[in-house]
Amino acid sequence: MKGLVLVLLVALAGGQKRDLEPVFRTGRTYRYSYEGLVLQRLQGGGPAAAGMRLRCQLELGRLDGTHHVLRIQSPKLDEYNGFWPRDPFIPASKLTETIASCFTQAFRFEYSEGRVGNIYAVEDCPIICMNIMRGILNIMQMTLKKSQNVYEVKEDGIEGICQTRYVIQDKLKNNYATISKSKDLSDCQDKAVKSIGMAYIRPCPTCPLKVRNIKSTVMFTYKMKYDDSGAVMTSAVSEQMYQIAPFNEPDGVAVTEARQKLTLVDIKDTPISPPEVQLHNHGNLHYNFSGELLQMPIHLIKIKNPELQLAEILRKLVRYNEEGSSKEASTKFLQMIQLLRLVTFDQIESLWQQFANKPLYRHWFLSAVCAAGATDTFKFLKQKIHQEELNLWEAAVTLPLAFHFVTPNEQTLEIASTFMTCPQIKKTPMLRILVYLGYGCMVNKYSAQASVLPKELLQPLHDLATEAASKGHVEDMSLAVKAMGNAGEPDSIKRILKFLPTFSPSAAALPIRIHADAVLALRKIVRKDPEKVREALLQLFMDSSLAPTPSLQLASFTYSHMKALAVARIPQLYNLSAACNIAIKLLSPRLDRLSYRYSKVIHVGGYSNEYNAGAIWRVYLMNNPGTIFPSDIVTKVRGYYANTATDIVEVAFRSQSLSNIIRKRNIPFTKYDTYKTLKELGKTLVGWKELPPEDPLVSAYVKILGQEIACVDIGKDVIQQAVTSLTRPSSWQAAVKKVMDAARRGLSGGLMLPGMVAEVRHVVPTATGLPLELSLYGVALAQAAATVDMQMSPPLSGNFRASQLLEANMELHADIKPKVYFHVIAMMGINTQYAQSGLEFHAEFSANTTMKFDARINMKEKSFKLETTPCRQEVELASARSEVYAISRNIEVDSEKRSHILPEGEVPSIPEQPFQSAEMSSREQSEKQKNNPSVISKGYQQSSEDTHHHSAGGRSNAHTFCSKLASLGCYACLSQKSRDAAFLRNTYLHKFIGERETKIMLKPVIADADIEKIQLEIQAGSRAASKIIDVVNSGSAEKNASSLYEDIKAKLKKILGIEKVFKVTNKTRSHKKQIPSKNKAAVTDLWKEPNAAPFSSSSSSSTASSPDGKEPRNDQEKGAARQSGRKRGSSSSSSSSRSTSGSANSNICSSSSSGEHPSGNKHCSEDSEYSNPQANLAIYQFWFKPTDEQPKFLGDIKPPILAVVLRAIQKNKHQEGFKLVLYTDIEPTSARIQMFVSSIAESSRWKLCADASTINPHKALGSVKWGHDCQEYKIATKIATGQFASNPAMQMKLEWPKVPSRLRRAARWFYAFVPGAAYMLGYSQRQQHSPSHQATLVVALTSPRSFDAVLKLPQLTIFDRGIRLPLPFPSRRSTPTSTLPSSDLNFFSKAAFSITENLKARCSVSQNTITTFNGVEFNHSMPANCYHVLAQDCSPELKFLVMMKRSDESDDLIAINIRLASHEIDMYVSNGLTQLKINGVQTPTDVPYTSNSDASLLISSENKGLSLKAPDYGIDQLYYDGHTLEIQVAFWMAGKTCGICGKCDGEKEREYQMPSGYLAKDAVSFTQSWIVSEDPCAGACKLQHKLVKIEKPVAFEKKASKCYSVEPVLQCVEGCSATQVVPVSVGFHCVPAGESVECVSVHSIVGISGMSPAPIELLAPHPLHGETEPG
Repeated sequence: MKGLVLVLLVALAGGQKRDLEPVFRTGRTYRYSYEGLVLQRLQGGGPAAAGMRLRCQLELGRLDGTHHVLRIQSPKLDEYNGFWPRDPFIPASKLTETIASCFTQAFRFEYSEGRVGNIYAVEDCPIICMNIMRGILNIMQMTLKKSQNVYEVKEDGIEGICQTRYVIQDKLKNNYATISKSKDLSDCQDKAVKSIGMAYIRPCPTCPLKVRNIKSTVMFTYKMKYDDSGAVMTSAVSEQMYQIAPFNEPDGVAVTEARQKLTLVDIKDTPISPPEVQLHNHGNLHYNFSGELLQMPIHLIKIKNPELQLAEILRKLVRYNEEGSSKEASTKFLQMIQLLRLVTFDQIESLWQQFANKPLYRHWFLSAVCAAGATDTFKFLKQKIHQEELNLWEAAVTLPLAFHFVTPNEQTLEIASTFMTCPQIKKTPMLRILVYLGYGCMVNKYSAQASVLPKELLQPLHDLATEAASKGHVEDMSLAVKAMGNAGEPDSIKRILKFLPTFSPSAAALPIRIHADAVLALRKIVRKDPEKVREALLQLFMDSSLAPTPSLQLASFTYSHMKALAVARIPQLYNLSAACNIAIKLLSPRLDRLSYRYSKVIHVGGYSNEYNAGAIWRVYLMNNPGTIFPSDIVTKVRGYYANTATDIVEVAFRSQSLSNIIRKRNIPFTKYDTYKTLKELGKTLVGWKELPPEDPLVSAYVKILGQEIACVDIGKDVIQQAVTSLTRPSSWQAAVKKVMDAARRGLSGGLMLPGMVAEVRHVVPTATGLPLELSLYGVALAQAAATVDMQMSPPLSGNFRASQLLEANMELHADIKPKVYFHVIAMMGINTQYAQSGLEFHAEFSANTTMKFDARINMKEKSFKLETTPCRQEVELASARSEVYAISRNIEVDSEKRSHILPEGEVPSIPEQPFQSAEMSSREQSEKQKNNPSVISKGYQQSSEDTHHHSAGGRSNAHTFCSKLASLGCYACLSQKSRDAAFLRNTYLHKFIGERETKIMLKPVIADADIEKIQLEIQAGSRAASKIIDVVNSGSAEKNASSLYEDIKAKLKKILGIEKVFKVTNKTRSHKKQIPSKNKAAVTDLWKEPNAAPFSSSSSSSTASSPDGKEPRNDQEKGAARQSGRKRGSSSSSSSSRSTSGSANSNICSSSSSGEHPSGNKHCSEDSEYSNPQANLAIYQFWFKPTDEQPKFLGDIKPPILAVVLRAIQKNKHQEGFKLVLYTDIEPTSARIQMFVSSIAESSRWKLCADASTINPHKALGSVKWGHDCQEYKIATKIATGQFASNPAMQMKLEWPKVPSRLRRAARWFYAFVPGAAYMLGYSQRQQHSPSHQATLVVALTSPRSFDAVLKLPQLTIFDRGIRLPLPFPSRRSTPTSTLPSSDLNFFSKAAFSITENLKARCSVSQNTITTFNGVEFNHSMPANCYHVLAQDCSPELKFLVMMKRSDESDDLIAINIRLASHEIDMYVSNGLTQLKINGVQTPTDVPYTSNSDASLLISSENKGLSLKAPDYGIDQLYYDGHTLEIQVAFWMAGKTCGICGKCDGEKEREYQMPSGYLAKDAVSFTQSWIVSEDPCAGACKLQHKLVKIEKPVAFEKKASKCYSVEPVLQCVEGCSATQVVPVSVGFHCVPAGESVECVSVHSIVGISGMSPAPIELLAPHPLHGETEPG
C-alpha cells in the first residue's frame, strides 16, 4: 500500500513539473564568473602535481531567436607546479596576455532548449581560444525531458556523442531544481581523439570493457532557479576524471582532473551589445585538433626564424656529441625534428647546402629529416635520391625510416608513388625492394585513418603483380605480394589468389616460395575481411591436388600449432584456444610423438590477467621431404597490453637445395652410362618421372610491428659465386691482402647513427577545452670511433699466400670507443603551442667503453700478447636512470618550472615520525661515516654498503657493491640508488615513480705502487712451460744459482706448488681415516702408496729408532702392537707402524745407519734393484697398485700445452696477477685434462685445480678444487653409463663437500625455485631425504624416442616417465651397450656419432623382409629372374641405381645389380661364396677396388660380404652378403630417392608410392609396380605391366560401361603360363560403352577422367580384386 502511495506521489510530482530549460531573456545581460582547472597528479595525493587554471568573467545575453552572445572578460591564467594543495598558483602574465588577445571580440552561438549549436567568431581566432570557448559552452549543454526525472540519452558534447545519464531533483517549494548528469567517455560515438604512431596496434574487440587501463568520466551538477519566464542557471559545476593505470592496478593510478565552475554573479536589465565585426562559423561543440599535433609535448619552442634555429641546433648537436653530453644531444635532436616539420622545402634545401659537405652534421641532418615525416621533408629525400646526392648506404638507411615516420596523406602518397618510378631507384634492386615495401606500409597506415581507401592507391602494386605474372619475373612476383601484404587491403585478394594453384591453373608452375609469400600476404587482410580470406584458405587447405596423399609434415605442423594455441591464455585467443583444445583431444596422440624432422610449432609465453599484459614467442619450423633440418624457420614475438596486441618483431629464414651447392658438383653425372640407363628404365616403369630440378635459394625477411621492412633473396648464381670465391684461394686471398695492407697503413674512422625510434601520441580533449596528451618518445644514439694500426714482419709479398700469415709476427695497435645511448620520454598532461603542464618521465640507458690496447701475435711460435693500461680515472661502463618530474612551461623566456615528483629533504609530520632506538642511532651514525667521501676515497674494498631512509620525500635506498681487482688495478662497482613513492601506496606505479639509478663503474685503486700496465700472455705448444718459468723468474729479484741446472719439469712443479697440493691431500686423506672410535691404523697403512711423502719427518725419525741404537721392541712386542692396533691406546706402536709402512727407501736407510746394530747397513748396502723397504713387512701390509692407475699430476709425464698469464706490472716492477697452466693426456681409450690456476705472487697459496678425465668409454670424472692449496672448497662430478630398470642409462652425480657462502645462497634459491618449476613442467616430485651435499640425475632410454629421468636432491626427488626426445636415439631397448660404437671412442664422441648416424637413412633386405628408409617393414616374395628397383636416385642427376632379384642358386639368396657412373656392378653368391663383377668382368673380392673416375668409389670385403662406399653418388655405404642387403644413403639424399626402399622423406603414410605417383593399396601391388620389365624374347623376366579390362558387363549410373584399370597389372607375357597366383588391389575407371578408349597407358585413362594422382582406394570406391599370373 505504501508503494502505491509513493508511485502516485511521484506521478503527481511529474505532472506538476515545471519547465527546466535554461532561458536567457532578450534585453537582459547575465554576468557569470568562470573558473577552469586542469591538474595532473597521482591518485591519493602526496607527490608533486602540475596544472593550469583559467579565471574570467562572462557576459551572456540573447540577441534574437536562438542567437546568443558571449563575451570573455579579464581572463587570468595561472600555473601550478608543486605539492597539491599546499603550494600556491603562479600567475603567467605573458600567457595571460596572449590568451586575452583572442578574447577581445565577442562570440556568437546558437542555443535552444539547452543545446548549443554553431559557434561564430572572428575568422582568425586561434584554435586554442575556440576550444576554450567550446569548453565554456559545453558546461551549458543539456538534454532535458519534461516527463522523466531519471533517464539516459546520447548527448553531444566537446568529447563527442556520449552516453549520458540524468537525474533531476525538482524542489518546487524552494523554487529551484538540481540537475545531475554523468558521462562515460569510453562509450562515445564520433569521439574526439587523435592517435599518432598507433596504426600497428590492434585492439581486442572481444575483451571486456571493464579492464581498460584508461578510464574517463565527467559529472555535471546544475542549480536552476525558477522565475516568471522559465529557469535561470545560477551555478554549474563539472568534474572530469581521466584515470591511467599503466599496470592495471586499482590503486596505481595517475589522474588528470578537469574542473569547471560557473556561477551567476548579476543580471542586468540592459541588453547585450551585438558583435562589432563580422563573425564566421567555426563549427559546433566538437573539439578541433590542429596546432597541438605539431608541438611535441616535451619541448616548447618559441619559433622566430626556423632556418636559423635549425642551424644553431645542428651546431649544438655536434658540440654535445664531442663533449659526450648525450642527454642534451637527444633533447636537441627532438627539437630539430619539430622544427623540420614547420619549415618549407626551400628552407630545408638551404640547410642542406650549408651542411651537406660536413660529415659530422650530415648524419644528424638526414636522421632528423627522416624522423620529421612531413610532406616537404619526404619530398626533399625524393629529390636527393633522384639527384644521386645520397650514396647507397645513406639511401638504404633513410628510405625505411622515411616511409615509417611519414604522415600518410594524399600529398605524401603521391610523392611515394614517384619513388617507384624513379630511375635511380629502379636500377638498384635493394632500394626498389625497400620502396615497394614502404609504400605498402604507407597505404596500410592511411587506410587506418581513412573511412574509404581510394582504389588508385593500390594500383601501383597491382600493376607490378600483373606485369611480373605476364613476364614470369619471380622476384617481382614475390615483391608484389609482399607489398600487397603490407598494405593489407581486401581489394588485393583477387590479385594475390592468382599466385595460388587452387585459384589459377598457371600458378601451379610457379615456385613454392611464391605460393608461400602469397599465403603470408593474406595474414593482414584477414583482419579486415575474415570471411573472404577464411573461405579462400579453407579451399586451399582442402585441395587434394596440392597434397594427393596424406602428409605427416602437414599433420605434425597442424597438430603442434593447435596444441600451442590450446595452451594460450591470451584473452584475444580464448575462443580459438577452446576450439583447439577440443580438437587435439579428438586427433591421434601419435602426432605428438613425431620427431623434429617433421614440421613443428614451438610456443613460449604467458599472460597476466592481474596486470593485463603478456607476451608470446613462437617458432615455426617447416620442413620438406628433401631436407633433414627445417627448410623454413619463422620466429616472431608478439606483445599484449591493455587489451591490444602488437607484433613486435618477426624474422624468417628459408633455404632450398643448399646441399647441392655445398657438396661436390663438378662431376658430370649426365655424361655417364648410368644416367642413360635410368632414362631408358623410366620408360619401362609406367608413369615414372624424375623429380623436377630445384634451384638453390636462400631468402630472409624482417618484419617490425607487423610490417615487412626488408627482404633478401639469394639465388643460384649468387650462391655459386660465393662458394667459388671461398673455395678458390685466389679469390679471397686478394681481399685478405687488401685488408692487411690497409691496416698496415692505418685505419681510422667513426660511425654516428642517431634516430628517433618511437613516437606514440594519444590526444583527447578535457572539459575545459585544453588537450590532454599521453605520449612516448624514444631516441637512440649509436656511435663508434676506431683507430687501428698494424705492423707485420716479414711484410706480405706481392704473391700473397695464406701460409705467410702463419709465419708472420704481427703487432696491432688499436683504440676503439663504442657508445650506445637510449633516451625515453613519456608525458601525461596539457600540451599546446603556448603552454605545457603535466607529469614527465625520463629514462636513460647508456653503455660505453674504451678499448685501447697493443697486441702481438706470433703464429709460428703460437704466442699471443696483449698489453693495455689500467683505469686511471673513474669510468662508467653502463648506467640506467629514470626520474619523474612535474613540469610547467609557457611562452615566457626561462619559464620552465620542474619539480621532482617526490619532495627532497622533507621531515615527516609528528604522527609519521618513526621510533629510533639508541642502537639504531649508532648504526645510522656509522652509516654516515661509511658514506663519507673522504673515507670512500681511500679505497673500495670487497663489501657492500646499504643505506635506507624513510621520509616524506619517499623511501630512499642506496646499495653499493665493489670488488677489488688487484691485478687490474681497479675496483668493479655496482651502485644502485632509488627513491620511490611506495610509502604512499604499495603499487608498481608508486614503486616506479621517483628516481632510480643503476651504474656499473670501474674506479682506480689508490695505492702506494701504481700499476703501469696490464699484460695478458697466451703461449701454446712446447714453449708453454718456459713461459711460466720466465714470468716467475722475471718477477723475482734474486735467482737461484742452481736453477740453470734444474729440470724444467721440476721447476714448473715447484712454481705451481704441486707438491704442496698433493702433500696436503695425503694429509687430509690419512687424517680422515684415523677415526678415534675404530682406530684401524694397521689397515689404513695398506692403502698408502709406497712412494708417498711422509706425514712429518720429525715423527718418522723418532719412531724409527731409539736413543740407544737398538730396536724399540722385540717380536712379541711387535705382535702385541699388531693386536693392539685395534685399540684406542696404542699410539706409539701404531705410529711406528704407520711411519714405517708409509716411509720411502731413504727413511729406512737413514734410521738404520744412525744406529749401531751390526745389520743396520746390510739392507742399505744391497743393490738398489733388490733393496725393498717392505721386505720385512707382512704380506697383508703390501699396497696394491692397479696397472691402469693414472698419475696424480700430468706434469710428471706430459708437458703443458697451454700457458696463460694475466698480470699487472707496477712502476716498481712488482707484479700481481694469475697464471694458468693446462695439461692434456689423450689416449685412444681415455682422455684427461688438468688445469691449475694460481697467483703470481709467491706469498699467496690460493690456487684453483681442475681435473677431468674419461676412465673408459663408459665413465667420466671431473672435479674443481680451489682455495688455500686447492683444499678449501671442492665440487666433483661423475658421469657413467650403465643399466637402470633394465634400460640403457646414464648417471650424472654432483658432489660439493664444501662450497662458499655465495654458492650456498644460490643453492637455496635453486631449491626454492625447483619445486614450482617441476610442477609447471608436469614432473612428479616427492619429499625424500638423500645424501646431503650431493645431487644425482639418472636418464634411462626406454625407447629410441623417450626416456625416464630421476633427479635426486638432498631434500627432494623429481622424476618423470616417457619424456620425448627431439630426435630418435639409434639404440633400442634390447640393444646391449656393446653394440654401440667401438670402445676406441670416448663417451662424448659416442654421443656425437649416434646423432650423426641417426641422420642417415637405411634400407635393408633380409630374406623376404624389407625395411624401407622410413622404417616401414613388410614381407615380399620376389618372382624369379625379375629385377626389382630397390633404390635409385630420382633427382635430375640420376646418379645411382640398385636393383635386386632372387638368386638362381637358392630362393633364400638375393643378387643385386648396381649402376654408378660408368660402372655396372653385380654382387651375387656362387658356390657359397660372394662374387663380384664390374662391367661384366670377374673381380677378386680380397683386394679393395677403387675407381679412377671423378667420384670416389670403394669396394672391399667386410665380414662375410662386400661393402661399397660411394659418398659422392649419395651412397654412404652398401653391405651385401647374399642373405642380407643394407643401403645407407647420405642425409642430403632425403626426398630424392625412389624404389621399393621409398623416398627417404619420413612420410610413412605415403610409403607405398608407385612409379606413377599413386599409392598402392598393399605391399604386393607396391613391390610389383617396381619390377623391371624386359624384352619378352631376350630377357629372363617373363612378366610385363599391362592395363586390364573388365570383361563382364558393367552398369554405371544406369548406363552400360566398360572399365579399365587405372594402374597396369603385372601379368605373364604371351606364351607363358602362370605358376603362382597373387591377388592385388587395383582401381578401375569406367566410361560409356559407346565411347572409344585407347588403353595405351595410365596417363591416357587418367587424362580422360580428369583425375589427379590420389590413393588408389580413393579412385576406386568399389575396387575389383583381380588375379595376376606371375610367370
